[in-house]
Amino acid sequence: MDIEDVPTCFRVRVMKVTRLLVLAVALGAGIVAAMLAVQMSNREPAPAPVVAAPAEAPRLDTIDVLVASKDISLGYRIAAGDLVWQSFPKTGVAEVYVNRIAQPAADSELVGMVARSPFLTGEPVRAQRLIKADRGFMSVILSPGMRATAVEVKAVSTAGGFILPNDHVDVILTRAAPKGGSGGGDPYVSETVLTNVRVLAVDQQITDGKGEAAMLAKDTVTLELTPRQAEVMAQSTQLGVISLALRSLRDRDGAPIEEETEASGGSVKMVRFGVQSTVSMRR
Repeated sequence: MDIEDVPTCFRVRVMKVTRLLVLAVALGAGIVAAMLAVQMSNREPAPAPVVAAPAEAPRLDTIDVLVASKDISLGYRIAAGDLVWQSFPKTGVAEVYVNRIAQPAADSELVGMVARSPFLTGEPVRAQRLIKADRGFMSVILSPGMRATAVEVKAVSTAGGFILPNDHVDVILTRAAPKGGSGGGDPYVSETVLTNVRVLAVDQQITDGKGEAAMLAKDTVTLELTPRQAEVMAQSTQLGVISLALRSLRDRDGAPIEEETEASGGSVKMVRFGVQSTVSMRR
């Protein structure tokens, strides 16, 4: 049967049905595409990658310790602001240090105290190195049981003037040779009467710093002596000329600081390094 034999109305109807099918397929495809787009837009975004935070350093337990805000010299009277609080690791703080837990108002309570030894800037404060004194500071810096004795000297007899406070010296007596003695004909003899004694002050200067002396006395040195040593020194100054020999800083620990001396019958009995000797003190 030839297509031309098909009625025209039937052919028109078939074309309409074909068009409708094409439109239906296109519409269905559009609906499916729209549904897919909606589902994709509603999908939650993928979570961002988690970056591990750096581990925090362990926190150190600290404690506030009282320290010197400036250099404090021997005999200095503490003023407001000279002592401040500073945090220190708790494990490294000695019990002798003044801390805020034990003494919360120490920075003000210690004002007016006198330093028995020097402090450097930032150095922790120990209460034992401060003392309350309403009078002169010489009695403060003296060790317990010791005496301060002044002796007149000259620069030529004090290591050329290089002896400073807190140095240690030997005391040498130069006097006329005893008559009829074994001095070999020398008119003078020299004897070491005291060894390794501490110098408290030179004139009226008690520190080795500059510009701290006031109203200087004339060529005097103040020594820290035991009561017996003070008696020997008083007798020696009447017998002849006193000279001071400076000792090395390294000798302080190796030699006895206090010499056992005894004055009796015009002589001085000295014990040095376990050896006892007697020196005549008569003219």
